[in-house]
Amino acid sequence: MTNQRFDKSKLPSRHVTEGPARAPNRSFFYAMGITEEEIHQPWVGVATCWNEAAPCNISLSRQAQIVKQGVKKNGGTPREFTTITVTDGVAMGHEGMRSSLASRDAIADTVELTMRGHCYDALVGLAGCDKSLPGMMMAMVRLNVPSVFIYGGSILPGRLNGQDLTIQDVFEAVGKHQAGLMSDAELEIIERVACPSSGACGAQYTANTMACVSEAIGLALLNSSGAPAPYESRDQYGEASGVAVMNLIERNIRARDIVTLKSLENAARVVACSGGSTNAALHLPAIAHEAGIDFDLFDVADIMRDTPYFVNLRPGGQYVAKDLFEAGGVPVVLKELKKAGLLHEDCITASGRSLGEELDMIRGEPDGKVIHPVTNPMTKTGGVVGLKGNICPDGAIVKVAGMSEAEQVFTGPARVFECEEDAFAAVKSRGYKEGEVIVIRNEGPAGGPGMREMLATTAALSGQGMGKKVALITDGRFSGATRGFCVGHVGPEAAHGGPIALLETGDVITINAITGELSVALSDAELATRKANWKGPRVTQYETGAVWKFAKLVGSARYGAVTHPGAKAERHIYMDQ
Repeated sequence: MTNQRFDKSKLPSRHVTEGPARAPNRSFFYAMGITEEEIHQPWVGVATCWNEAAPCNISLSRQAQIVKQGVKKNGGTPREFTTITVTDGVAMGHEGMRSSLASRDAIADTVELTMRGHCYDALVGLAGCDKSLPGMMMAMVRLNVPSVFIYGGSILPGRLNGQDLTIQDVFEAVGKHQAGLMSDAELEIIERVACPSSGACGAQYTANTMACVSEAIGLALLNSSGAPAPYESRDQYGEASGVAVMNLIERNIRARDIVTLKSLENAARVVACSGGSTNAALHLPAIAHEAGIDFDLFDVADIMRDTPYFVNLRPGGQYVAKDLFEAGGVPVVLKELKKAGLLHEDCITASGRSLGEELDMIRGEPDGKVIHPVTNPMTKTGGVVGLKGNICPDGAIVKVAGMSEAEQVFTGPARVFECEEDAFAAVKSRGYKEGEVIVIRNEGPAGGPGMREMLATTAALSGQGMGKKVALITDGRFSGATRGFCVGHVGPEAAHGGPIALLETGDVITINAITGELSVALSDAELATRKANWKGPRVTQYETGAVWKFAKLVGSARYGAVTHPGAKAERHIYMDQ
């Protein structure tokens, strides 16, 4: 039995469905109620990061059912499976954060293994929380199968005293409470009302940043990421994504046809113009690596420097994800970039049409509040800046969205901490001074291990009213919710003998986001002497298990903190086996 639209002899699923030798496999399929017709159709993996850990993921299983309807409607056989998620909002501020970045690669690995093991022909992936979005997109590009990505949607904002609330407000409330500026009762009220629904954190933190990326890079249908998670109007995008993946199979349009250098540049533009998370400078190179494309932190930073910042979203701006959706969403943002000649319109998308063709159908215009016209941006350069200097030969990154030019230059003496816990304890006890540059080292991908986010520390500083009175640099990462003059991804990291390992309290550090500099007032000779006397990387407690494995395999943050050689070393194409 054959389907005239699809040549099963060229699809991976033939290895488990076709011919007399596959009778045992088909027996398993009949046991699950799959019909003879369905067995001989293309098989589509519908992967979700559903779990009960946090609101980000809780709606994904329900949304997957709608996707499966779309696949069936257009001649495919969907098979749902789940993978892990580590939710940063829960993992933040303790040892659990060491699992976060490693989970991105574990998600990509487990989706890959499931797809390979069961010979699925295409992939629709649903993700909700920070690392699960790039992890799912990495799997799509690694396998190079016809793929459609779907974001589970953002959370609705909380509301208190006439103001929208996000999880960032709760983290910063902890700092105010520690500083004696908020009572126990006030903190309890905020924690109860800040997160009123399912969905991922509701401003331009990492999840929503990567959701915008999914549309700009072409793996998601245009406007599919916008509606908040509780809106059942999301169902139309779920069904459309299931339909779309079957069209991609029919036309043999694969993930690497969509993810190209041009589409990665489009994605970086969207991060820049929306004041998106610095984590995008980690995840975009990691996605590029899966396609064998050279696109590192400096490439991301160059685009960000060249892109106006015109989408007014928290944490640098005023509005939340729901407001962006109501203002027309990512398509209107892309249309503004197109007007400025900052978009590659010929990139193919998950719809099978080019990005330019998709945008020609968009009628929305900037509202002037959430989305400003590109001709009247909030600032002329992007919300994220790359840095280089004698502290970071492999680069560093800082979010400057919402900061004035005067706030983007800082010189002060270093106060060095060997880990985040030490820094957080010092901040909590006011064991630092105004004008200092707080240095947190040994928190890189290998040295942490796990490249933890520093939101607890930065939120505490903001809560104490010191966010603009000190600066902070680290070889770790920051949450998309971080604000203040906070530099992350300093590379090489301390564990790899980078200059950040050699800094001492009192060294004078300069951060200049306007010129792109991060340097310490030390001569090359002094740095060389300190390097010669360096006693080697800090010994961690992680000598076994998944975190140890990640630390041993992981590379530089400059190239995405990846754990395998990538497509350049590839000798075997899954789809062509």
